[in-house]
Parts: sequence; structure tokens; C-alpha cells
Amino acid sequence: MPIIQDVRTAVRLADRLLKSRRSRRELARRLPSAPVPAPGTIEIAVYFADGPVNMYQVRQWYAPLAELAATHPVAIVSRSPGTMLTLLEESPVPVVYARQVVDLERFVDEQAPKIVLYVNQNARNFQMMRYGRMWHVFVNHGESDKMYMTTNQFKAYDYALIAGDAARDRLAEALWDYDLDGRTIAIGRPQADHFAGDAPYPSDDRTVVLYAPTWEGDRAAAAYGSIATHGTTIADRVLASPAHRLVYRPHPRSGVSDAVYKAAHERIVAAIASANAADPSAHHVYDDGADLGWQLADADVAITDISAMIYDRLAVGRPLIVTRPVSPEADVDERGYLSDANWLLAEDATDVVARIDAAAHDAEELAKLRHWVQRYFGDTTPGAATARLHAAVERLLTRWHEVAAGRGEA
Repeated sequence: MPIIQDVRTAVRLADRLLKSRRSRRELARRLPSAPVPAPGTIEIAVYFADGPVNMYQVRQWYAPLAELAATHPVAIVSRSPGTMLTLLEESPVPVVYARQVVDLERFVDEQAPKIVLYVNQNARNFQMMRYGRMWHVFVNHGESDKMYMTTNQFKAYDYALIAGDAARDRLAEALWDYDLDGRTIAIGRPQADHFAGDAPYPSDDRTVVLYAPTWEGDRAAAAYGSIATHGTTIADRVLASPAHRLVYRPHPRSGVSDAVYKAAHERIVAAIASANAADPSAHHVYDDGADLGWQLADADVAITDISAMIYDRLAVGRPLIVTRPVSPEADVDERGYLSDANWLLAEDATDVVARIDAAAHDAEELAKLRHWVQRYFGDTTPGAATARLHAAVERLLTRWHEVAAGRGEA
């Protein structure tokens, strides 16, 4: 078995190396003709050091960034050739390639951004955070009750833009001597103002079920993924029902580190294809697209794991079921919404259709959701979160000018 694992590891590494080389060659061909922001024109930088597999983390900020760029020029800084190629294709704001630290230094010297936004906790963030004459601001890529949301790494940033009261209370509980009033600003969920898009199926009498599981995780405490424990049963039951439509949107990293998890994911994808072939009017969907919006807004009921998808769905205020992790080592924080969640145990997945139908018409459950929406996001009136984001940026820019003037550097 160790020999087989070593061979598989070697194959994966070789595949990554080949992909990286292809990306570098293609990028070398395209970069000379790519637009470059004029020196001194970028006020806000979004630093993204990850590869293409984590593009979902920055994609969800595209629409808010595009709107912000109308008043304060924004650029995304990429460290990965594969990511840069993707950004060149789809980013609504300028992108800058900074593969090496010397490239970062050049960007800082030429642009002197006042604010740098970070959508994740990549260790390479510190290569950007070495520069002091700018605010380093953690904005994250979602709201959730994962342990990731209370890491002491928050202290490394000058400021953090958080969702609301629930996030504030989590940080107050977890972090010692952290100045919540001075270093956090609540903005809600600006991405929710841009949930849009047309659903790829007809409007009919079927109950639409969004199943949006997370990946298997990289450690036991973060083993929240349900594809291998709940997912195949959920898919089988929903696909077998003529009254329901399945929209399957797995985390992009599903199966990257667990062969069993990957096989379960592939089985669901195959089952969707078979169900559609047997009944073309069903219009079940395997959704691996870049855009997130219609899936959350259109589904009658959503089934998610413990992940940011819970909280994106909460912002919609519609019925939600959460899978309970099977692993006893999974860290489940039940002090917030999860204390009141509509849990689905793995052994209850066979009854998922009945659970879906109950959730879709449960007035008490909807009332509970409204309570938690307010606690996690505050005012979710369309446009309210976007206004709070813009106000936060203006506040930070004002503070930047105040500090710079006090140091004689304005």
C-alpha cells in the first residue's frame, strides 16, 4: 500500500508540474499584450496568491470589486500563472502578475496602493504584508462558523471586514486582547446584492433542491464534507422523485485528497446524467460553473454542509437543511446558527425527500431563519451591504490620509 500511495503521489506531482509548465508558456505568450495599469492609478489591491483550484475565493468578489472600482481603482494581484491566465479571461478589474517577490516590490513602488484586501489566509499573504504604508484588510471569502473564522491570524491584519454580530461575537470569544471596535467593520454580505443569473431549467411544479456540499477537508477537525456519507443517498432519493429537481454544486476541491470522496462525487455526477437521459424533462443539474447566485436564490430548499454556503443561503432567507458531520473529530461550533439548524444525519438521508418537503412549508423554520439572518448579516435589503462596504472603504481611506499627513507622507 505505501508503494501504491507513493506512485499516486508521484503521478499527481508530475501532472501538476506539466500543467504549471504549460501555464507558464501560455502566460509568457499572452502577457506582452495584456493591459497594464498606469503607474499610480491603483488605490485598492486584492492580493490572491492561490492557484486555480481556489479561484472560487476571489470570484465571489468580482461584482462588488467592479462596482467599487467605479470610484476607487482596483486591481487583483496574482502569484500563480494558472490563476493569472484565468483572471485575464474573466476578471472585471485589471490584473497584475507578480510571481516573484521582486515583482511585488515593483508593483508596490509603481502603484503605492492604500488598501490591500485578502480573501483567504494563504501563508504567502505575508510576502505582501511586509509593506507598511498601506492598510492590510482581511475580507475573507465567506461567512461561517468554521474554526477558520476565529483563527489568531486575524491579528496580522490592520483591519477585518466582517459580516455582522455573529462574527463579532465569535472573534470576541476566541481571540485574546483583540481590539474588535478598532479593527473590525461589519459590512454584511455584499456578494448577496449580486446574486443573479437565469436558472438553466424551466419554471415548473418541481421542487428545486440545491445540494451544495463542501470538500473533505485537510484535517479531522475540518471534516465537514458529506458527499461520501450523505451525498450519494441524497442524490439517489431526489433523482428518483418525479416531483423534485436536483441542483448539485460541490465544492471545487471535492475529492482532491480522498479517493473515496472523489468516487462518491463522480457517482453523483453520473447519476444526474443517467436521470436526465431517462427523463429529459427532469432537468437535473450538475453545476460546476464559476458564477454563484441563481443556485442560492432559486432553490426551494438547500442542503449544505458546514461551510460558507450555509450563510450565503441564510442571506436569501429560504429553507435550509444542514448535514451533520459523521466524524466525531469534526469541530462543530453550535453556539450560533448551528445550535438551531435543521440537521440531517447520515442515517436519516434515506428520508431526505420527506425532510425536504417538510422544510419547504415549515413556517416556524422560516421564522427562525429570519432571526439568524439578522444576527449574521444585519440589514439584507438589496444594496444595503454594498453601501456598507463602500462606507468601510471610505473610512479606511480617510484614516490612511490622516496617518500619512501626520507622518508628513501624504
